[in-house]
Amino acid sequence: MAKTSILIVEDDRPLARVLEYNLSNAGYETYVSTDGQDALNTARLKLPKLIVLDLMIPVIDGLEVCRQLRASEETRNIPILMLTAKGEESDQLVGFSLGADDYVVKPFSVKILLERIKVLLRRHSQVVQNDPDLVTCGGVTIDRTKHRVSMEGRGLDLTPSEFRLLDTLIRQPGRAFDRSELIDAALGADTLVLERTIDVHIRSLRKKLGEENKLIQTVRGIGYRFRENS
Repeated sequence: MAKTSILIVEDDRPLARVLEYNLSNAGYETYVSTDGQDALNTARLKLPKLIVLDLMIPVIDGLEVCRQLRASEETRNIPILMLTAKGEESDQLVGFSLGADDYVVKPFSVKILLERIKVLLRRHSQVVQNDPDLVTCGGVTIDRTKHRVSMEGRGLDLTPSEFRLLDTLIRQPGRAFDRSELIDAALGADTLVLERTIDVHIRSLRKKLGEENKLIQTVRGIGYRFRENS
């Protein structure tokens, strides 16, 4: 059976070797890139199952690498775990808004990192293998099998987290979800993130819905819901 492949993007070579060693020992196949351009090339060539991405890397910085990965048809659904010394709340919100699935701040525990990787891979697998039925509401259609979203026949380019968030909302139109529920559903109960992260994803989803952005309604003091069909 083929091993699950992980791309490590880290310009600190001693740290890259530590990550490569521990991931290999955990049974993963690993690739290592030490700059952003090589990371993009490797991701498109190897199509890893997950990317561990440092932000402070040469040639092309990690945020731009993340943006380009999410903009590409081939790589947009690969889970991305950002690994960085930039731990401010604003830094994390920027990372999530660009499509990161998780965010780990240096220094970190390798054991904890391995667990976060397992959670991301398991969550991604559940999305890919879940209910094959199509769901349509308010002109928006979600196809879990193909992992695609369309609105009135027009495809929407969503990050994996945005896909899970919209999928959660649209399957129970009219129900008000609080932010903690949406974090569990869209990002995973094992993910340590700020509740404001959901607000970032909602803003991005509304922008991509364009003129139909009011399909996602704010429930004051609670969270969000998908508008019921009239």
